[in-house]
Amino acid sequence: MLYDSNEITQAVLLSAGFGTRLREITKGDIPKVMVSLLGKPLLEYHIEDFKKIGVTEFFINLHYLPEKITEYFGNGSKWGVKIHYFLEKNILGTAGGVKSFEGKLEDRFFVIYGDIFSLVDYSKMAADFSKKPKGCIGMELVGETDHPEDSDLVETNRENLFIKVYCKPHTSIPESFKGMRGIYIFRKKILQFIPKNTYYEIDRHLLPDILKKGEKFYGYETHGEFLKDVGTLDRYHFVEDYLKGLK
Repeated sequence: MLYDSNEITQAVLLSAGFGTRLREITKGDIPKVMVSLLGKPLLEYHIEDFKKIGVTEFFINLHYLPEKITEYFGNGSKWGVKIHYFLEKNILGTAGGVKSFEGKLEDRFFVIYGDIFSLVDYSKMAADFSKKPKGCIGMELVGETDHPEDSDLVETNRENLFIKVYCKPHTSIPESFKGMRGIYIFRKKILQFIPKNTYYEIDRHLLPDILKKGEKFYGYETHGEFLKDVGTLDRYHFVEDYLKGLK
């Protein structure tokens, strides 16, 4: 059953990264979110998957080779959606990238790192978010990770309320942790904690800051749904092999 499409209709797709570790594939000619998986750009998978649950308005931040994205997707009409762009002259970080769209964002919206390949059911995530206590300012997908050494980690309580964030690089791995998976639902209120025109990261700056201020931010766990970042060559090939296996 799909979640009410009137509830969350917007998504921010963070797409300003260079993709240095994927240079063998990108050849320096495309941003990393445009790497092809079975003939389709990674970013296109995001648009198609979110549209399935009623998201029809997308916000894409740009920096490296922005024309490769804008020329391919245009205003989004080919996919039956509306796309807004913001070109960052200087990299603003993941939180800064979201802040750029503040004037156009509604009360609730998805945020996802563009270099993630995901088969997560976002409608279930949205439904879970709607049940969180009053005052919940946001949620992030969390779960097991097979590479904690280069992942941001979080400690949560029994209700999956965030307690403490452990950002990479780690001098040691905490005893109790969950991997932070880079897929979020934010309430617009969270944007007031992000400085304007400033480099500011979600996991490194925003989340630790709001926890210190007593704001409520939760984790959402999913089991068995495929999710993998394609930030390295090994992970990219792992995802492509997985997709080939589905055919």
